[in-house]
Amino acid sequence: MLLAAFFFASMAVCVKIASAWFTSAELVFWRGALGIAFMWVLARRQGVSLGTAYPWMHTWRSAIGVVSLGAWFYAIAGLPLATAMTLNYMSSVWIAAFLVGGALLAWNPREGALRQGPLAAAVLAGFAGVVLMLRPTIDQQQLFAGLVGLLSGLGAAFAYMQVMALGRLGEPETRTVFYFAVGTMVAGAGGMAVTGISPWHWGHAAWLLPVGVLASLGQLCMTRAYSHGATLVVASLQYSGIVFGALYSLLLFDEHLDPLGWLGMALIVCSGIAATVLRSRAAPNAPAEEH
Repeated sequence: MLLAAFFFASMAVCVKIASAWFTSAELVFWRGALGIAFMWVLARRQGVSLGTAYPWMHTWRSAIGVVSLGAWFYAIAGLPLATAMTLNYMSSVWIAAFLVGGALLAWNPREGALRQGPLAAAVLAGFAGVVLMLRPTIDQQQLFAGLVGLLSGLGAAFAYMQVMALGRLGEPETRTVFYFAVGTMVAGAGGMAVTGISPWHWGHAAWLLPVGVLASLGQLCMTRAYSHGATLVVASLQYSGIVFGALYSLLLFDEHLDPLGWLGMALIVCSGIAATVLRSRAAPNAPAEEH
């Protein structure tokens, strides 16, 4: 899991650098195209068939995932890397918010007190962290990029729930990730048809290759971690991606957060881990979240 988090954070570095020359649509396209090649080879090695009986479920999962991925790439280009990484990891908090909202809708006061208090507290702490992290972006006129980054975490939460549904139907993760890559490439191509294609320079294009390779390696390591490790430990270590992102932000891009920004990051990490632990009581065998 630590290696997966490192790969995802490193991919984000390549996306941030490449965004100086390529649009988000182009980055999404190449992320998908290279991911298709990687996952096809992996499926062949594992003996996993890529045929599926649930094409529409994969289509819906890919559509949600593409929106989340595109929003994350846009946020990476417009925000400090540490901020963009942290907002994307809000997916656990969003899922907890959905659970709390569902419990509130079904709650009958005559039956006693609501039992989602700890989960609701984790959600509130997470959103308090968002406010602290986004506060500086208002002064820097980056609020829109911050809201798009928050949308990426929301999209990741919806995609995670769709992955859960596919997992219950017995779909291998290799197949799910492959179709996500297909959807990513198609959506990226559609976006390029609207926004156009940037001038091609081989020195700039060299940054596209690690975007696809690192993303695929990260998903492979994450899948292995969840398959062979203790779910709660692995899910908690997933947040080390925020730490790697913060280090990259400081060392490579000279981006600095003020003390309140660091406090907001800590709140989001803690609330995400708490939400994961509390959710596990209801769904101990839930599959991994994907990026």
